[in-house]
Amino acid sequence: MLRVLMFLVPLALSVYAFIDCISTKDDDIRHMPKPLWAILVLLFPLVGSISWLIAGKKRHPAGAGGSVGSAWSRGGGRQQWVAPDDNPEFLKSLDEDKPGKDRDEDPKGD
Repeated sequence: MLRVLMFLVPLALSVYAFIDCISTKDDDIRHMPKPLWAILVLLFPLVGSISWLIAGKKRHPAGAGGSVGSAWSRGGGRQQWVAPDDNPEFLKSLDEDKPGKDRDEDPKGD
């Protein structure tokens, strides 16, 4: 079993790194052109994959990009879902949708 893992883990890592490399926009790649990174990952699977993951791609914070009101935010070239309870615009719309509720009214009923 250990022999199989010693083969499959580097293979999976190199496949992931290669797909990530070719699907990354040219603007987000650092240090070398995209074709050189792809060749490096293919020729040296373990070293090339690890170097791609560490140094090859610009990493963006998860919340970077996107507008406050949108349910999807873009971070690092990928879209990430923003939960409704984290979306201020959605929370404001809940107050607007309440029927028969006057906003000037005291919530305690005093």
